[in-house]
Amino acid sequence: MKNNNHNHIDEQSSAEEMRFQKRKAEYLKKRRRRRQLRMLKRYLLLAGMAVGAVFLLSAGVRAISRLPIFHPGQPIAEIEIPSWITQDFLMPNPYSRPQKELKKVNGVVVHYVGNPGTTAKQNQSYFNSLAETHATYASSNFIIGLEGEIIQCMPLNEVAYCSNDRNSDTISIECCHPDESGQFTQETYDSLVKLTRWLAETFSLTEEDIIRHHDVTGKICPKYYVDHPDAWAAFRKDVFAEPF
Repeated sequence: MKNNNHNHIDEQSSAEEMRFQKRKAEYLKKRRRRRQLRMLKRYLLLAGMAVGAVFLLSAGVRAISRLPIFHPGQPIAEIEIPSWITQDFLMPNPYSRPQKELKKVNGVVVHYVGNPGTTAKQNQSYFNSLAETHATYASSNFIIGLEGEIIQCMPLNEVAYCSNDRNSDTISIECCHPDESGQFTQETYDSLVKLTRWLAETFSLTEEDIIRHHDVTGKICPKYYVDHPDAWAAFRKDVFAEPF
């Protein structure tokens, strides 16, 4: 009888031990799960902070890159011209390079030369010849050729005879074209985007400040962009597309 009682006590102790071990295992399992959840939350928090830091850094870099190259009070003549622009200034003369000071830049005016197949150099030479022929008053700050070459015809701080009433506060760009449609080659287009973007960055211009000669006088210039206003809108979007 005494032996049976002893066996019964052993069975109870064994059962209690098993229940204790089971509860302990469940407790340890829950503790591990809570620890894993805490670590996961901490990881997600750190990852979120890292992503946020990268975003802020990227935004900061973009903001810094968009700061104007030209600062108020800085003489326009001191602006550094990129190496991808060829400076070939016109001779000073009353008909194409009067040397009038351009005191401010409020926009960029895009033109087409209207002489299909002619090169940037040929158009620059025509402007130069006006010093002798006196045929008309005409010039441009920049000319872009059929192969994308860019010629600067006068310093940035001088007025060009190109955009009528807006000569006094804009930079003009004449673009060569292969045929009567006035559509630019891809090389000309790419250089136009590049040059206009640089000018917009330099003088803190907006999309609305990039205009056609047509927008000043109603003249069909640049012809392709007057005939295709959707292409003009796309060009301005390209100028201000990332990276800017």
